[in-house]
Amino acid sequence: MTADRNKQLVNGFFTALNEGRTADLGDYLAHDVIDHNKIIHGEPDEPGAAFAAIEQQLMALRPYRARVDELIAEGDKVVARITQTGVSSGAHPRMPVPTGRRFENEAVFVFTVAGETGRISEIRGVSDRLGLFLQLGWDWPTAS
Repeated sequence: MTADRNKQLVNGFFTALNEGRTADLGDYLAHDVIDHNKIIHGEPDEPGAAFAAIEQQLMALRPYRARVDELIAEGDKVVARITQTGVSSGAHPRMPVPTGRRFENEAVFVFTVAGETGRISEIRGVSDRLGLFLQLGWDWPTAS
């Protein structure tokens, strides 16, 4: 796959998130995608667990939006710098009672696109999580 095609795939993934089309995530994510963003999602560390985690995140932060500010692609990697917005409007493992508060923060994601499937096989993300928790009024996670 070309760098441009990989960027289109990642753009399509964020479009599906913004439109709440969780049923279409399989068009963008490999069935055994590995998500390394456990501090927010808290999903089991197993291939494919990202599907439920992303759906849960979207439900808890409605209306969630991700604006793609920059995409850089090389080989099988796509780096996306985004601005996320949303509202603590639903239950979440990190905060079971919604606060109704809004957030806006920046995040950088590195996606690996598997050549054999043409789908995202790995997700790594870094964001202003402290800012997110403070804006939403969530308790900071403690070691378990």
